[in-house]
This record gives sequence, C-alpha cells and structure tokens, in this order.
Amino acid sequence: MASFIMSISCVVSAENIKPFTSDGCSAFPDGTFEQKKLWLSCCTAHDYSYWQGGTYDERLIADKQLRDCVSKVGEPQIASLMLAGVRVGGSPYFPTSFRWGYGWSYPRFYKVLTAAEKMQILSRENDL
Repeated sequence: MASFIMSISCVVSAENIKPFTSDGCSAFPDGTFEQKKLWLSCCTAHDYSYWQGGTYDERLIADKQLRDCVSKVGEPQIASLMLAGVRVGGSPYFPTSFRWGYGWSYPRFYKVLTAAEKMQILSRENDL
C-alpha cells in the first residue's frame, strides 16, 4: 500500500510535457525554391524527437536521422549544413523554443526519460 501511495505521489508531482508543436525547420527553409516543403517532413520528425528530449546520445541519433532524411530527398549538402546547425543551435542549454527537450520546462538539459514521462509522450500521440 505504501509503495502504491508513493508511486501516485511521484506521478502527481511529475512535470507535464506541453503539447507537441513544430516550427518546421526553425530558422532554416523547409525546402527549395522549386519544392518549398521538400524536407519539411524530416524537420517535423526531428522536432518530435527534440520535443521529447532525452540523453545526449538520443539527440545525436535524432540529428543524424535528420541529416539522413534530407540526404534521401536528394540534398546531401543541405543535410550536412543542417546537421551542423542543429548540433550548435539545438543545445538544451539554450532557453530557445527549439532546444533539445523543448516540450518540458527550461532548464531540462540531458536527462533519461522516466517511464512516467514516456507514458505522457505516448498519450500525446493522439493529439498529433
């Protein structure tokens, strides 16, 4: 019984993640002049990872997935440029709206997602 009460108190006191938002490719174009949304879906998927946050290694994986996705749409040079930009500008140490873990209150920094936090994220998938 005591462990049940403690688990409830941990959940009640846990922070709630904000609803998912995406600004596309942040301060970068969403595509070319001819195809204005060419890599927008890559950026939206990247934003979803950044919204959740997590560990340094998870961020590195998300950034490489962005690079790979943009390369697959035929823009490997743009992909390399974007990777450099997100590695510098997406740090969780900056209080920006596009930082790593922006779904949580600042400062969040690098942090393993708890089971309760993962449940919150899963419950928000219906909102997407």
